[in-house]
Amino acid sequence: MTRILLADDHALVRRGVRLILDGEPDLTVVAEAADGAEAIELAARERPDLAVLDIAMPRLTGLQAARELSRSMPELRILILTMYDNEQYFFEALKVGASGYVLKSVADRDLVAACRAAMRGEPFLYPGAVNALVRHYLERVKDGDGVPARAITDREEEVLKLVAEGHSSREIADLLYISVKTVERHRANLLQKLGLRDRLELTRYAIRVGLIEP
Repeated sequence: MTRILLADDHALVRRGVRLILDGEPDLTVVAEAADGAEAIELAARERPDLAVLDIAMPRLTGLQAARELSRSMPELRILILTMYDNEQYFFEALKVGASGYVLKSVADRDLVAACRAAMRGEPFLYPGAVNALVRHYLERVKDGDGVPARAITDREEEVLKLVAEGHSSREIADLLYISVKTVERHRANLLQKLGLRDRLELTRYAIRVGLIEP
């Protein structure tokens, strides 16, 4: 029996996905999280075999949570379940340790197969994306671009997301277990690196790159 942690900030989505997974004899959902930070906490407590993570969630995104879970629980298999048919998200998902990338629009068709593939140690991509993703990647390599480098560090991305969600420096410091002074330094670095002026522009940038929903 594969024990699954499910993380999505929409309760209705979690309910629907859970019905799909719990309907299979070899799969069972043992924990549900409403954001990436809660997913990390529950994973440490429940020790699931597989985490199914939405990308766009409060506090920490699915990609941020996947990055941390890959570090702290390397034996955990991870799937990204998303509404975004997006090449950059796909490459980022692989980079942070995900075994597969499944679209919510075809979850009823693909999710069970993706879970089983992940547990066999095999990658899973939704079928319609494979050719396009390979083609785009090869085009980038031919042009000398490769996979785009990230402009900011993992910690800066965490601070950016929380700033964009409206948290104060003190709240961010408490959530990330760092000092207020360190939060302010990260924010200053973000403004400088991204060529932005204030919190509003940071928020717009966070929306544009998919860290938060508009």
